Amino acid sequence: MAELRLDQIADKTGGTILQGSPSLVVRDFNIDSRRMEPGGLFFAIVAQRDGHEYVHAAAEKGAAGAVISKPVPSAGKDFALILVPDTLKALQTLAKSVLAERTVKVIGITGSVGKTMTKEFTAALLSRKFHVLKSEGNYNNHLGLALSLLRIEPRHEAAVLEMGMSALGEIRTLTKIAPPDVAVITNISPVHLEFLKTMENIAAAKREILDGTKENGQAVLNGDDPFVEKIAQDWKGRKIYFGFSRGCDIRVENIQKLGYDGFKFDLIYEKEKRRIRFPFLSEVYIYSLLAALGVARSFSLPLEKIEGAIQSLRPYAQRGILLRLRKNIIVIDDSYNSNPRALEAALRSFSTLPARRKVAVLGDMLELGDAAAHFHEEAGEQAKRMGWDILVTVGPLGRPMAEGARLAGMSPDRIFSFATSDEAADHILSLLREGDLVLVKGSRGVRTETIVEKMKDTLKET
Repeated sequence: MAELRLDQIADKTGGTILQGSPSLVVRDFNIDSRRMEPGGLFFAIVAQRDGHEYVHAAAEKGAAGAVISKPVPSAGKDFALILVPDTLKALQTLAKSVLAERTVKVIGITGSVGKTMTKEFTAALLSRKFHVLKSEGNYNNHLGLALSLLRIEPRHEAAVLEMGMSALGEIRTLTKIAPPDVAVITNISPVHLEFLKTMENIAAAKREILDGTKENGQAVLNGDDPFVEKIAQDWKGRKIYFGFSRGCDIRVENIQKLGYDGFKFDLIYEKEKRRIRFPFLSEVYIYSLLAALGVARSFSLPLEKIEGAIQSLRPYAQRGILLRLRKNIIVIDDSYNSNPRALEAALRSFSTLPARRKVAVLGDMLELGDAAAHFHEEAGEQAKRMGWDILVTVGPLGRPMAEGARLAGMSPDRIFSFATSDEAADHILSLLREGDLVLVKGSRGVRTETIVEKMKDTLKET
């Protein structure tokens, strides 16, 4: 964590110390009163909830003080208070200031699919040579990015940060806080259409990371994605392309599927070539690996330096992790999130795995706007076409998904629809048979992870 005195924080944020010792040292910064560490500083952010209402809760958790923009009831004479005009801007300004005082290379990662896994893979590869800070979980917005930066320590040499968005201008804001030395765009897909309306607007929003990259910065770009290629055409910095296409600097060839053991493929790392074993079940994660390798290349890391890190990568919870349950039932927990591109890739990749029956449990894909029904009907059709035997839909948009499967030829007695994940969890066990393969995937708001937990609790892992 950054280590700052109260007077330094006030100076950097343009705030006024209302009470508390200017020499008080703070090492933890938070916006969630439930997560406060003793001695930390609470930022009372005004959003869907007003953080000023939780200052006392933060104090009870051990917070040493709070940054506020309006009066709050006293939390004790020793409880430090800094008054600022805007607590969000204060948090972002403090984070930007802390970063500017460090000689840390910033890797900014955006894209419609695969940001978090690309971040994890990138951090793992760079850690073979550098001390790396990475953003926690999916801390990728205007709040999470700032909180991640406030965890910087003097030893850190690189910061791997997700930069997410749901509207134009949001990535621009993030790059002003943390201008990337290396910008990564994983892909551009139909995500957040509810807000951005068109693929062109999504592409323009992603382009902001290139516009915000430092002078002499580099970009790591998906060479198989025409939208990425288009927005990067006139960008003047060094570009490293990754993908499956022969023109990519970092690419794979001769892919061999190993069933439940993942893949083997020839990795082309510019002029170097290695046969790699990769213990992930979806090609989406191959793209995440290639993007991470592009970042490694931007740092001039030789393949022999990072090859061990590649071999040690493992799946993460709710992102394609494989669970072996009783009755030889195999569950692929991909419940963290879903969108049309990621779902299609999952249905295609996992459909080739051996099983007596293949059961797709698919929750609604959110934030697709007027195109939502179309994409869900298409998903149902894909499930049938790719060889899934049973379709379980979860959520209101399950109706067009079920209709798509039916129109593609799936028998109605193999299609089951539930309004919620809780309802589906209560019924899922009655649908399963020994030897089934079950894919569970859905957007976070649908909570399909509860279905996985029900199966784990009842069938237990082997």
